[in-house]
Formats: sequence, C-alpha cells, structure tokens
Amino acid sequence: MAVFSVILSWTVVFLLSLVFISFLGYCLYVKHQHMKYDHIPGPPRDSFLLGHSPTFMRVMRNGGLVHDKLLEWSESYGPVYRVNILHYVMLNVTCPETTKEVLMSPKYPKDRFVYKRLFYLFGQRFLGNGLVTAQDHEQWHKQRRIMDPAFSSLYLRGLMGTFNERAEKLMTKLTDIADSKIEAHMLRLVNFVTLDVIAKVAFGVDLDQLKDSSVFPKAIETCLKGMVHYIRNSFFKYNPKNRPFIKEVRDACCLLRTTGAHWIQSRKTAMQNGEDVPKDILTQIIKTAGKEETMTEEDEELMLDNFVTFFIAGQETTANQLAFCIMELSRHPEILERVKNEVDDVIGMKQDISYDDLGKLVYLSQVLKETLRIYPTAPGTSREVLKDLVIDGIHIPGGVTCMFTSYVTGRMDKFFKDPLTFDPDRFHPDAPKPYFCYYPFALGPRSCLGQNFAQMEAKVVMAKLLQRFDFSLVPGQTFDIEDTGTLRPKSGVVCTVRHRNHKK
Repeated sequence: MAVFSVILSWTVVFLLSLVFISFLGYCLYVKHQHMKYDHIPGPPRDSFLLGHSPTFMRVMRNGGLVHDKLLEWSESYGPVYRVNILHYVMLNVTCPETTKEVLMSPKYPKDRFVYKRLFYLFGQRFLGNGLVTAQDHEQWHKQRRIMDPAFSSLYLRGLMGTFNERAEKLMTKLTDIADSKIEAHMLRLVNFVTLDVIAKVAFGVDLDQLKDSSVFPKAIETCLKGMVHYIRNSFFKYNPKNRPFIKEVRDACCLLRTTGAHWIQSRKTAMQNGEDVPKDILTQIIKTAGKEETMTEEDEELMLDNFVTFFIAGQETTANQLAFCIMELSRHPEILERVKNEVDDVIGMKQDISYDDLGKLVYLSQVLKETLRIYPTAPGTSREVLKDLVIDGIHIPGGVTCMFTSYVTGRMDKFFKDPLTFDPDRFHPDAPKPYFCYYPFALGPRSCLGQNFAQMEAKVVMAKLLQRFDFSLVPGQTFDIEDTGTLRPKSGVVCTVRHRNHKK
C-alpha cells in the first residue's frame, strides 16, 4: 500500500510537472509571437495570454458592435495594426494597395482561424468545405467551376419571373397590412420573401413563408448566432450555462443539412427517372457536377455544404440589405422621393418588372450600393499571408492573418467624406470609383458568386415596394446594428405602410 502511494504521488508530480512545462512552453511560444509582430502598431493587450479577446467579449456582452471597435482602432493606429488572441496574431488592414494585392490574388488562401471554425459548429458539420470556407485552391476552383453556370447572366435573366412572383406575394401581404392599418415588421417580412426566393429559385421548393412561417428562419438565425460565439470566444463551449444554446445550434445545423440532403436526393432521383424537373440552380449544379470525371463521397458532401451556404447566404444578407435600405430611405425623404420618381418613370404601373428595366433603375442601384457601404451585411473577410509582405512601409513577417473589413473602410473619412451621411450620389456613374475600400461582396476570385443574383432580387423587391407604397418608421426605434454573423437592423425596421397616391 505504501509503495502504491509513493507511485501515485510520483505520478501526480510527473503529470503536474508535464502540465507546467507544457504551459511554460506555450507561454514562451506566445512571447515569441509577440516579439515577432510587436513592431506593428496596435492597441495595448488586455492580458499576456488572452490578448485583445476580453475587449471583444466586453463589447459583445454590452450589445455593442465589434466592427465599431475595429473602426476605432483603425482611426487610432493606421492602415495596418495588430490584434492578439492567445498565440494568434491578426492584422486589420485598411491600406487599399494591400487590399488589392491580397484579395485580388489567388495565392492568399482564406485563413484557418476563421474558416476552419466554420467547418463545424460545436461538433456538428456546418459549412464544411463549401465555396465560402474551402482553403485549398484546387478544391475551391472545382466547386466554383460546377457552380458558375448556375449564376451566368443568361440564366439569371430567366429568374425574373420568380423574382416578380415572390415579390408580388410581399406586395399582397403589405396591402393587407396597409388596409388593416397595423405596423409592418419589415425585416421579418423581407426575410420571408428572400427565403421564399432562394428556396424556389435555387431548389424548386415552395415554402410560401408569408402564409405559413416555417422553422427555417429561426434555424438560420440560431446557426449564425452560434457561429459568432464559436469564432470569437474560444471558451464559450466550456461554460455549462451555454449548453442549452449549444444544443439549439447543433439541432439547427442538423435541420438545415437534413433538409438539404432530402431535397438533393429527391431531385437526383427525379432526374434519374427522367422526370421533368425545374431548370433551377440545384438542377444545374447536379448536371454540371455529373460532367466531372470523378465524383467522390466527399464531393457529394460538398454539394450539401454548398446547399447550406446558399440557403443561408442567399437569404440572410439580401434581407438585411433590404431592411437597412428601407430604414435609410425612411430617414431621408428627399432621397426617397427621388428614387420613387425614377421607379415611376421606368416601371410606371406595370406589375412585372423586366430584366431590361433593372438596368434603367440607375438611382435605385446607387441607393442599394450606398446602403451596403454603410451597412455591409457581410462585413469583412480574411486571408493568410504566408510570405513576408510590406504594408504602408511596415515589414510584415509571413504566417499571419490579414483581416479586411468593408464596414471599417466604408465608414472612414479618408475614403468617404462625411462617411455616416447617406449619399447615393457617391455611386453616380460619373463619380470616381472607390479605390479598393468598398467591397461588400469581397473582391477577386473569391468574391461572392451570388452578388448579381442578390442585387437583381433586391432591385425587384425595392422597385415594387416603392411603386406601390409609402412607408415611414414607427417613432422610438433605434438605428443600432445587431451582429449575428451578418449585420442586421436591431430594431427590425417597424414601419407604417400606406397605399401610394399616384399623382401621374
């Protein structure tokens, strides 16, 4: 018994020594990272190990916006500054030349810190290795090649009927709201419409959210909120209080992927049986994927990854842009009147908007672009810089992550005069183009594949809304922004809606 006690004591001592040595080694590695990058400007760290993460946690706990803190630091520390979290070093970059160099080139992969954490959410596969998250260039390029035909301008032209039909359902709902003289929760309503559109256009499914609300909006919101905590707080999953929420996130991920698997398999079966199938994005993806020389099980799983990606991104970001646009137009009656006049001139009283009409809605395009400058719904992206680089005269050792935040550059006076003023004329066709400081859909080869799809949809919905209704914000709302992975209006943009009295 005495021998056993001695062995146990020595085992405990050995394990404690091992833990201590490992911790000391890790601390030395953190110190090495500090010494390697501390010549780069940056705010003081909250702590040696946690770096700046306590600052981010405080901002999130207080209902603030992390991107506002990044903007504050950009103004204070210049075009490149350092952020530390544990042993990770990230650089926030606002230098246009570096933005051009890194985002426009395929040689800078998406960074592992953020995008690997989107593969799973708390152990449940989420975005996996889809178009947004794939780091390997060849793997990404194969997927992009499969997806491209489904987003060609010729194919998108053929979607105008669906855009019109689904937007018309929103107009019917708003007619009922105007007649009943009740408040319209615009963020909620446009969320339903964009989810209807992506389900119908991409996957041939009629959700009809405006009649029968489904579980999908809540599942998408839960996944995105889980994503924010999973990326920004490494210790979130270890707190027992968070377990119920973590289960909700896992269940939401599972629901989306199970739904996707069912829809994909149903379509494949229909195609194999020679049935008539919609000529939608899902059919195009399956047909094009079938032309690949090899389709492995992982390729099949990638199709599911991209289902989740498109289902979320194709709905959430466009809805948020529409809600922010409605919010800003309500605050600027002179801009609202001008864009209504353009819609009247181009569309008149006709119900179906054509593809050619969209090109004539020039000022509406400016309004939507200005909305994304102040409120980029997908606020930024990041890349790994593997080799040494010079940014604004500062030597940057390779092996670091660079963050590029359109929210930050869009709100900086050095790039946009009076940046918080909503001014669509910044994007007048004759105005100088912003030089690599405006990129709400990212830039270069990894820019958003669905950006033309999203802007066509947004134009159709906004044009119909402006054609038919007057709207104004219900007093007492805030104009705060909520960060749920994407940016959305915290107030929900609650409006009173009235039928327009056309003078013409």
